[in-house]
Amino acid sequence: MSLRDKVGIHFEPFTFEIEKGKIKEFAMAIGDANPCYQAGEALPPTFATVIEMWGGTDFIELAEKLELELPKVLHGEQEYEYLGKIKVGERVTGVTSVTNAISKENMDLIKLETHYKNEAGELVLISRNTVIERH
Repeated sequence: MSLRDKVGIHFEPFTFEIEKGKIKEFAMAIGDANPCYQAGEALPPTFATVIEMWGGTDFIELAEKLELELPKVLHGEQEYEYLGKIKVGERVTGVTSVTNAISKENMDLIKLETHYKNEAGELVLISRNTVIERH
């Protein structure tokens, strides 16, 4: 498959429940002593990492579908855009797709976006990341 053909690929939707325990674990892991995070009452800004790691598209599946050579793959940048409030106890559903793929110098840059909707169907979060495959 050509690099251009990868744009528009969608992965299966996944659902993740926002659990107090996972919030507390994450706050401890990043060393954030904010009492709201430690109590699992609010989400740290980078909590979407937990959603993707525990509920998101399996990286091996992603690599196979995009025909990537794993030893040549690096994680590029990562960003989160919150468009609404994500509440503790709520379930969010994410769908990941390839939005851009370019070749630059000795590497391919594949841009992924995951759109998250809450139980009411409202878009609450967009996660963007870049997968780099070295040549």
